[in-house]
Amino acid sequence: MATAPSLASEPYLARQARRESAARTYPRNLPIVLSHARGIYVTDVDGITYLDCLTGAGTLALGHNHPVVVEAIRGLLDRGAPLQTLDLPTPVKDEFVETLFACLPKGLAADARIQFCGPAGADAVEAALKLAKTVTGRRGVLSFAGGYHGMTHGALAVTGNVAVKAPVSGLAPDVHFLPYPYSYRCPFGVGGHAAVCIAARYVERVLDDPESGVVQPAALICEVVQGEGGVIPAPDEWMHEMRRITAEHDVLLIVDEVQTGVGRTGALWAVEHSGITPDIMILSKAIGGGLPLAVIVYRGNLDRWNPGAHAGTFRGNQLAMAAGVATLRHVVAEDLPAHAAAQGARLQARLREIQTATRCIGDVRGRGLMVGVEIIDAEADADPLGSRLSHPRLARAVQAECLRRGLIVELGGRHGSVVRFLPPLIVTAEQIETIADRFGAAVTVAERAVQPVPMRKGR
Repeated sequence: MATAPSLASEPYLARQARRESAARTYPRNLPIVLSHARGIYVTDVDGITYLDCLTGAGTLALGHNHPVVVEAIRGLLDRGAPLQTLDLPTPVKDEFVETLFACLPKGLAADARIQFCGPAGADAVEAALKLAKTVTGRRGVLSFAGGYHGMTHGALAVTGNVAVKAPVSGLAPDVHFLPYPYSYRCPFGVGGHAAVCIAARYVERVLDDPESGVVQPAALICEVVQGEGGVIPAPDEWMHEMRRITAEHDVLLIVDEVQTGVGRTGALWAVEHSGITPDIMILSKAIGGGLPLAVIVYRGNLDRWNPGAHAGTFRGNQLAMAAGVATLRHVVAEDLPAHAAAQGARLQARLREIQTATRCIGDVRGRGLMVGVEIIDAEADADPLGSRLSHPRLARAVQAECLRRGLIVELGGRHGSVVRFLPPLIVTAEQIETIADRFGAAVTVAERAVQPVPMRKGR
């Protein structure tokens, strides 16, 4: 078993703490120093190997240093191609666009436009919001509780997490938050199909009611599976309703596929589960093959930018485009979305077995290889739907015990009480079994060691 931090890791972590911003996040709960990686495995400076179920927050669809990605990068370097070209065309860029468009949902691909935005998903969120406001001439945006869209100023304004927003004044105005269909902690207290219907009806009434206080917005932005918000999948029926309602009210539908895209949820794009076509899709993470790349793709009739209206120095990252082409082609050729669906189902089944053998798991959920386990206080009273208080301290203990057993997982959701699994799409059935075994052992130890939280208000 690994102990963290190790003696070899301590100097690196100490220097990082001394020199880097207090905003650093992952090393606080994952105090390891990585030296090399391959596939699902990463190895630290002590030679200890871990199964990586974080994979760059879902960026590494094919895992670390996949041969097709490495070969694509090496080939570009060997050809002496430019590494960064702003928005000038290159053969690599043309190949990336052609490959991506061939993979897009059919309803969007026929007449799509693409905007290269910069290195991160938040940059693409900013572009999507700007485009929607440019096209409609309106300023409002509808977003959802639990949604996460990035940490830049505009992206933060449409993000649900209050803690990260509270210190920042003057965020973009006219953002209105709506209830998301979160079945385990239903915002309406009813759960099931009724909650889906009420959630959709709520959105429609906000737009219909002349006394709602909400001026007709430019756009509605949502995730098909909320990632940082706790791995909460939206029902297909609800997504259909969001498409119908936005279309009928002339509101642009923006779907953030930064984390769900490129096969993660068991379909190439998460919108394909419901069959809807958004007006704007936000893409990043896996589309760059593990390197920084972010774009928006949108319906052609929305292409009303003025020249230079949106730009970014690193929107011409040629290495990322080469890696992205290799990744997209491999995902499609190997039918990795179907593999992700099968292995995700296997993982959820094993996690539910662990749920029945322990007391602190309130819910297991997800789609494909985007899976969450909600950690609760088993001693707390259940609400009328059976959910119990979150237990963030126990969730952190579970994460730490996972790390000791050579398993890297992340936390998210309300109060940081959801253990999140984002293994690469190439994960094998045997590796899924190992992940579940290590997680189960971690939960058992943590559950015995951590006392119940004091009763408090809120969930």
